[in-house]
Amino acid sequence: MPEKEPVYRMPDLLNLMVDSGAADLHVRVGIPPCYRDGGTLKRVEGPPCEQEDVEYLVKAIANDDEVQNIRTQGGADFGFAFGTKARFRVSAFKERGNMALVLRQIPNELLPLDVIGLDPGLVDRLLSTPRGMILVTGPTGSGKSTTLASMINIINETQDHAHIITIEDPIEFYHPHKVGITTQREVHKDVPSFAEALRRALRQDPEVILVGELRDLETIEMAVSAAETGHLVFGTLHTTGAAKTVDRIVNAFPMQQQETIRIQLSTVLQAVISQILVKRIPKGRCAIHDIMVNTPSIAALIRDNKTFRIPSDQQTGQKYGMVTMDDMLFNKYAEGLVSREDCQDKSQDYNGMLLRLKEYDEEQAALQAEMGADPNAAAAGAPGAPPPPPPG
Repeated sequence: MPEKEPVYRMPDLLNLMVDSGAADLHVRVGIPPCYRDGGTLKRVEGPPCEQEDVEYLVKAIANDDEVQNIRTQGGADFGFAFGTKARFRVSAFKERGNMALVLRQIPNELLPLDVIGLDPGLVDRLLSTPRGMILVTGPTGSGKSTTLASMINIINETQDHAHIITIEDPIEFYHPHKVGITTQREVHKDVPSFAEALRRALRQDPEVILVGELRDLETIEMAVSAAETGHLVFGTLHTTGAAKTVDRIVNAFPMQQQETIRIQLSTVLQAVISQILVKRIPKGRCAIHDIMVNTPSIAALIRDNKTFRIPSDQQTGQKYGMVTMDDMLFNKYAEGLVSREDCQDKSQDYNGMLLRLKEYDEEQAALQAEMGADPNAAAAGAPGAPPPPPPG
């Protein structure tokens, strides 16, 4: 503990995060602690942190082994509970010779699917599948863990035959035993690696296996094999879009194995749910999804290495619950929930979105002119404008 009175105390900072709903907390030498509120970094009122202030905050949440790892290996990742208020995922590390921290808040309450923005009917159909692979993908901070936790919770509450094994680094959401049984293993604490945990899991009578991250070839191979042999496997990747997700898995394999993995994926991949978060008007954040459900047509595209055609099938496969990210972005913009800038910047096809927005503005201007209103209001994409016809 530092000799001087600490300027910042961890319980105060954690309470600030919980009360404000902040997603992240950054602690660095040279500036006050910063928290991310609605996508913006805000600084806590107070003086800049000195080295002893940061070390005091690190030691408030890290055990001796984790502190030692920071000193000798340059970093440590772990999770902890702040009483019953929230859990936090922590990355503690050294930068420019000093300790630093990033904490991400993991809400205690699981969000309903409609709040996440997913169709409960589609998810229920996917979760009732006895075997196969469901991937939830997106960049860091896109809410993948929240979506997966909500799905696992539904299985835990409704399937009395289910033994659910989660393999995570670190454990984020705790899943108590409900009508199902849950086993949660933390990499580096309960088991040395994802691959080793998967290998052991297959001998532990699982129905459902959640792999926190498909980060290497061995883990991907074992996850696909588990899905083939009668298990429902969930996994995550840091990809955006269903087609890119399939390509990412295939490209992880040596060239001579890629045809085989395409055939395997065409049969075991049940769905890809890719998501991003964008600022919601007037406040908060809005989840935007890219959803692919495996159909005979999608399976053929995967098998024949024609993933570039997947978005076209998504646009025509709305009856199966499919949607492209750009279609959802555009519709949220037309509903006045997403800004024009985010609609452009977050799109997968930037030039295609620009053209789409231009055509929409012209349609709205013509509509407003017919109604005798100011056409400039429609051209500006004013919130509340009538939504366009459904895409496709």
